[in-house]
Amino acid sequence: MKKSELRIIGGRWRGRRLSFVAEEGLRPTLDRYRETLFNWLMFDVEGARCLDLFAGSGALGLEALSRGAQHVDFVDTSATATRNIKQHLNTLDCERASVYQSGAEPWLKLHQADKPYDLIFLDPPFNKNLLQPCIYLLEYGGFFHENSKIYLEAEAEFSTGRLPSHWQVLKQKKAKNKLFLLLECPTPQAFQANSVT
Repeated sequence: MKKSELRIIGGRWRGRRLSFVAEEGLRPTLDRYRETLFNWLMFDVEGARCLDLFAGSGALGLEALSRGAQHVDFVDTSATATRNIKQHLNTLDCERASVYQSGAEPWLKLHQADKPYDLIFLDPPFNKNLLQPCIYLLEYGGFFHENSKIYLEAEAEFSTGRLPSHWQVLKQKKAKNKLFLLLECPTPQAFQANSVT
C-alpha cells in the first residue's frame, strides 16, 4: 500500500515526520494551511480539550497535542486511519488522546458530551453532505461552551449561510477549491439569554 507522510510543524514535536498508509480520498491539511490555522489559535490550544472529527491522518489533532492540548478525541470511520493514528500516538509516546473508529454522525449521537470541548476540528470529505447533520448535533448535543471554537474545512462553494445564525466567523481563508473557517459558537442557551431584552 502507498505510504504518505505528515510533518508536525510546531510545539513539542516540531519537525517530527510520521508516515501513514494513504487511502483514496485522504487529504491531510497542507502544512501552510495548518500553520495559518494554528497561528489563528495561538492562545487557544494550550490546555484545550479537542475533538478531531473526520480525523483522517490525524494531522490537526496531533498538531494540537504537540502544542499543549490537554486531550484530543480522534474520530474516523476508517479502520486504516484509526490504526495509523494509534500508531502515531504510540510513536510519540502520547497518552493524552482517545481514538474511535466510527462515522462522525453516529459518534456524536452516542457520545453526548459530558464536558464541552474547547476546540473542534471539522474537516469532512467534500461534497458528501456530511457537514449539516454534524453541525446540528454539535449545536444541540452539549459539545461546546460559550467560547469554544470550531475549525471548518469545506468545499469552496460552501455558504456560511448554512451555519447557525449566531455562530460567528472569526477568520476566513479561501484556496482555489477549499474554504477555511474559524468559528466561535455560543451555546443555544447563551444565545437565547443574550437575545432577551
